[in-house]
Amino acid sequence: MMRRSRLSMLAAMVAAAAVAGCGESNKYVAPPPAKVMVAAPVQKQITRYLEATGNSAAVNSANLVARVQGYLQEIKYQDGDQVTRGTPLFVIEPEPYQLKAEQMKAAQAGAEASLKQLEAEYQRQVDLTNRQVASKATLEQALAARDGGKAKVDQAEVDTRTAEINFGYTTVSAPFDGVVTARQVSLGELVGGGTSPTVLATIIQLNPIYVNFNISEPDVLRVRATLARHGIKPGEIRGKVPVEIGLQNETGYPHQGVIDYAAPNVDPSTGTLAVRALLQNEHREMLPGFFARVRVPLPQEEGQALLVPDTALGSDQGGRYLLVVNADNVVEQRKVTTGPLADGLRVIETGLKPDDRVVVGGLVRAIPGQKVDPQTQTAAAAPAAAK
Repeated sequence: MMRRSRLSMLAAMVAAAAVAGCGESNKYVAPPPAKVMVAAPVQKQITRYLEATGNSAAVNSANLVARVQGYLQEIKYQDGDQVTRGTPLFVIEPEPYQLKAEQMKAAQAGAEASLKQLEAEYQRQVDLTNRQVASKATLEQALAARDGGKAKVDQAEVDTRTAEINFGYTTVSAPFDGVVTARQVSLGELVGGGTSPTVLATIIQLNPIYVNFNISEPDVLRVRATLARHGIKPGEIRGKVPVEIGLQNETGYPHQGVIDYAAPNVDPSTGTLAVRALLQNEHREMLPGFFARVRVPLPQEEGQALLVPDTALGSDQGGRYLLVVNADNVVEQRKVTTGPLADGLRVIETGLKPDDRVVVGGLVRAIPGQKVDPQTQTAAAAPAAAK
C-alpha cells in the first residue's frame, strides 16, 4: 500500500510539471517588424515639360488656277516635282493675249501722239489770247481738248497694263518653293471658262512646316505663370520658346522647332488654346497631316525637385499617395501631388519633404499605422516593381 501511494504521488508530480510546462509554451510572442526598403527622395534640378499631341500642316498650300480662258498649250513640269518660286508650270494659249497687249500699246501710242498735238494747240491759243488775237472761248475749247487727250492717254495706259497682266496670266508659275501635285487637266483642254476657276494643280510648301497642337486651360495658366517668373511676356514667345517633336515611328523627340503662334483666346467649347510650332523640314521627314508628339521644355524653376520611383506610388479614391516611415519606424500614408517623369523617376510636387523615408520596396508588408524594420537604400536603386 505504501509503495502504491508513493507511485501515485510521483505520477501527480510529473503531471503537475507537465501542465506547468504546457502553460509556458502557449504564451504569445509577437513577430518581429516586417522589413521594408526605404529611400530618401532624390533631389535634382530638372527640366519640366508640357506634353501634347498635334498634327503637322503646310506653311503654304495653294491651288494653281487658270486666270484667263484658253486652251492648255504646255505643261512644263512632272507630277510631284520640287520647284522653286517663279518656275513656269503651265502655258495657256498666249498668242491672243499677246496680240491684245500689242493692240493696246498701239492705241496708247496714238493717244499720246494726239495729246502732243492738242497740247501744242492749247499753247498756241494761250499765246494768241495773251496777244488778244484769239477769244477766251477758243482758249477754253483748246484746254478742254487738251484735258480730254490726257484722259484718253490715261485710259490707254490702263488698257495696256490690263492686257499685259492678262498676257502674263497665260503662264502659271509657282508662287513659292514647294512640291506640285499631279496635274488635274490635260493638254489641249479649254481652261479658265465657266463661273469658277479651273484648278490646274496644287503646290505645297514642305520646308519649313507647322505643327499645330492644343493645350488645356490649366496648362495655359501654369505656363503663363512660369514665363512671367522668368520675365517673358505672352506676346514675346514667338521664336523664344523651343519645341521638341516626335513622330509615331520615332523614339524620343528628335525634331527641334520654336513656338510660332499662340491663339489670343481659349476655345470655350473645348477649354483649350491653339498653339503652332515652326520647324525646319529640309529632308521632308514630315508631311502635312502627320500625327506628332509635342514636348515644350519650360524654363527651370529655382530650387531642386524631389523625385521617387514611380512604383512607390499608390492610388485610391483620394488620389496618389506614398508610404513614409516616420521617426518611430511607423508607416504613414502621405497624400502627394505628382509631376512628370524625369530620368525614370516621378517628380513629387507637394506632400513630401527632403528628409522623408519613402517605402520603395516591400510595399505589401508596409501597413499604415504599423511598425516596420526599415532597410535604407537609394531611390535610384529601387526595384522595378513593388514587392
